Amino acid sequence: MLGIAAATTFMSAPGQSFSVAAFVDPMLSDLKIQRTNYSLAYMVATLIGGCALPFVGRLVDRIGARIVLPIVALGLSAACAWMSQLTGAVGLYVGFTMIRCLGQGSLTLIANWIIGEWFHVFRGRAAGICAVGGTLSVFVVPQVNNLLIDAYGWRDTWMILGATVSVCLVLPAIFLLRDRPEPLGLLPDWKFADLEDRELPEDELPGVESSAVQPTGKQLKAELELAELENSFTVSEALRCSAFWKVASVVATVSLVGTGLIFHQVSILAESGVSRETALTCLGVQACAATFSTLLAGYLIDRMEARYVLAFSMLFEIMALLLLLFLPSPRWAFVYSALLGLHGGIIRSAGSMVWINYFGRRFQGSIQGVSMSIMVLAAAFGPVPVALSADYTGNYRAVLMLFLTLPTAAGIAVLSAAPPKRNTVV
Repeated sequence: MLGIAAATTFMSAPGQSFSVAAFVDPMLSDLKIQRTNYSLAYMVATLIGGCALPFVGRLVDRIGARIVLPIVALGLSAACAWMSQLTGAVGLYVGFTMIRCLGQGSLTLIANWIIGEWFHVFRGRAAGICAVGGTLSVFVVPQVNNLLIDAYGWRDTWMILGATVSVCLVLPAIFLLRDRPEPLGLLPDWKFADLEDRELPEDELPGVESSAVQPTGKQLKAELELAELENSFTVSEALRCSAFWKVASVVATVSLVGTGLIFHQVSILAESGVSRETALTCLGVQACAATFSTLLAGYLIDRMEARYVLAFSMLFEIMALLLLLFLPSPRWAFVYSALLGLHGGIIRSAGSMVWINYFGRRFQGSIQGVSMSIMVLAAAFGPVPVALSADYTGNYRAVLMLFLTLPTAAGIAVLSAAPPKRNTVV
């Protein structure tokens, strides 16, 4: 299950910005589309995809990842095929909407859902390992895309990506994936129930109709133990908790600020004398640091409250922004990128599991759908204030000062985001 979740995160690449970046210039040249229209299509698609995520989360809660994952994977494959046949701007809007909704959003949500169902005590560490699939994707996919585009062209490369998604996700999901451990007589973390594997008499199963499939003793014990372990909130209940919005402020800040900085990284660092080659190399440094912090944060969230781990993420972002404002020399750009990587890696693991740790397991897909929608919507707007700062002030200092206030406020807020208690929604 952990391997499938990590593979799902890795194969979300066709809908991720780091993968799409390799296609921008060859597609612009071939399709004769202006860069502004291309960027606008990407923003609109991201907004639409973000709005669809709550519905995807609710669907996974109802019918499980074993059914939803192959459907989403096939949909993403079809979206890649659509992208390979583009002829104009209208088709680009449709294609971007599909790959952003299915790739960036839905596959990431499904991977987190699988981890939440199959792990409890070791949930953070499992999430850290799963998130490494995302950092490896950042390392591998852009370079592979460039090689394929050079060899076969951008249209065939989209077809290859779509076929790869189908092969890597559809069959494993159908034949290997299971939604939950309880029907197998297991508990999360690969623990075994100790009752005999037998059918219990109907009068010993309160609330179970005679027409329902009778659970075994193992399954019933697992369900009862999980009910005692976790109190699950519905989406409406979670949205009434102040803790939800305090944690959401961290997720939104990471998406908005991080996307804005990375999207314009070459230009921002050029103000401090950093060359284009160095600025692009810094992305690799960022990915390395993120891999480390992803695993570390996954370990820490199993041993301390998530709010403290998330506050550290905001601290790293504050340090990165301060360094960027007063960069002593171009070489310090690598330290800046490492700080951004450390902060982003924490969100990949701790930020994905905080929702189930705070609000329970039963409706985790629906709640994560809302949280990821907030994240994606924030990411869509991230590059805009950076561009406005450059256009109207001639530099990026104004937007960096503005960005600095966001992690400061979110970090202070999340420190008071204690896990909510059932029936004490405040």
